[in-house]
Amino acid sequence: MEEYKEKAKEIMVIGHKNPDTDSICSAICYADLKNKITGTDNYVPKRAGHLNEETHFVLNRFGVEAPEYIKDVRPQVMNIEIRHTEGINREISVRNAWKLMDSLNVVTLPITEGRKLTGLVSIDDIAKSYFETFDNRVLSNAKTSFSNIVETLGGRVITGDESEIFDKGKMLIAAANPDMMENMIDEGDIVILGNRYESQLCAIEMEAKCLIICEGAKVSNTIAKIAKSHNCIIIETDYDTYTVARLMNQAIPVGFFMTPRDRIVCFKTTDYVEDIQEIMTKKRFRDFPIEDENGNYVGTISRRNLLRSGRKKVILVDHNEKNQAVNGIEDTEILEIIDHHRLGPIQTITPVFFRNQPLGCTGTIIYKMYQEAGINIEPVIAGLMCSAIISDTLIFKSPTCTPDDIEAATELAKIAGIAPEVYGRQMFGAGSNLDEKTDREIFYQDFKKFAINDVTVGVGQVNAMGPEDIEKIKAKEVPFIHTVTGDGGLDVVYFLMTDISTECSYVLCSGKNADTIMTLAFGVDKQQDTYILKNVVSRKKQFLPAIMEAMEQ
Repeated sequence: MEEYKEKAKEIMVIGHKNPDTDSICSAICYADLKNKITGTDNYVPKRAGHLNEETHFVLNRFGVEAPEYIKDVRPQVMNIEIRHTEGINREISVRNAWKLMDSLNVVTLPITEGRKLTGLVSIDDIAKSYFETFDNRVLSNAKTSFSNIVETLGGRVITGDESEIFDKGKMLIAAANPDMMENMIDEGDIVILGNRYESQLCAIEMEAKCLIICEGAKVSNTIAKIAKSHNCIIIETDYDTYTVARLMNQAIPVGFFMTPRDRIVCFKTTDYVEDIQEIMTKKRFRDFPIEDENGNYVGTISRRNLLRSGRKKVILVDHNEKNQAVNGIEDTEILEIIDHHRLGPIQTITPVFFRNQPLGCTGTIIYKMYQEAGINIEPVIAGLMCSAIISDTLIFKSPTCTPDDIEAATELAKIAGIAPEVYGRQMFGAGSNLDEKTDREIFYQDFKKFAINDVTVGVGQVNAMGPEDIEKIKAKEVPFIHTVTGDGGLDVVYFLMTDISTECSYVLCSGKNADTIMTLAFGVDKQQDTYILKNVVSRKKQFLPAIMEAMEQ
């Protein structure tokens, strides 16, 4: 259960879908900063998409594991207050199960074997043992242990082995004389009787399995000796015969009344609250057992728990638009946003800490926050932040690059022990190796959605290290781009293939008025399938603003 308590404390630091190097590295570095500031390990980096080759290179270079992939951040069962009621053995008596329910103030008990759930017993099930009519063989049908009977009656074992199971015979009260009893008692029966010697002897001779002697009566040594020779168990109790008869059903193991596992509605800790709500309202159960991803029992939840279902806590880095955010972001509690892009239409339920600066990289902002907090930057963290800046600024060639970016990258490179120019070329070289990637994987590896007026615009970008790489990418993407429009509500789609060596972008487009918008935005004509934009390398600062202005004309 501790695992799920920790999950409840977890604050996810996460970048945008189709993450680039800045998105991944900023999530890792900002989580590190927050943990150092707070003295906790509650802040955990996550990712909302698959890594590109460039980011793989960076993480491998500095020996850092990729953040966990999170597809959806809607509240899950693990985010609800799970009641951890310990599982009970199916062999314990109904009486003890009821006492346990009363002491724990619960109406349902899980029945387990090891860590696996085998059934549930509810207060309604226990009521059956009191109010339903059973025949006199119910104890043997339920395979009741004699130890349960002894415990239920507060009895004392005079002879025999109480660990044995009563699995054959019936239960009866010896109210008749011995002559009549001979016709009533069968081998293996339980006989409830008083202190009459003749009745006790008769029951033993008829091969009764157990005698229950009531009202505190003592068994003679002779009867005890005869019973032992017949393998007959004798139990003494202070209760009278009426009370004993009334209590006997309480000795039945709860497994006899339980609802078995295959008839139980059970949820996983990873199930989304939204998905289970309707199921819970349609079922009669008051409590629903929870299992982890390995099928181990964790605890229970009730319908009222859903009313207190907690939102996951998140910090967004490198984006602030809903279209770019991980699925389910509207159902989370956003605590902070750290970004360097234009302001988008994202909403929060409470005021948040929002830091947005016109810099070339989110990593630069986080570097400044380390400095402001007076926290030393470790070489690995420095390497990740420096990589993010080099990536976003195209080794300081992008128009988005500022003196602050260069200063930050220079200082971080010293700590990390890397040469920005040399390392940057290695990084981009790894990122441009797309031979094994499909057309879809290349197209979406750095893809963002933007809402411009009532139009949804998608802009993808991939970096290349020369004309040869550009031609390889074009060969895959020219036929593919025309299949993308309409996918996920996209009205217009652009794809930039940026040659870092020449600082030139080659643009493919598709969708309503896509070509007209390109001509208005940049005043260039299409050459075959491609628009060539010289000295345009930045999607954020050069391409998207021009497109937005053209669309508003």
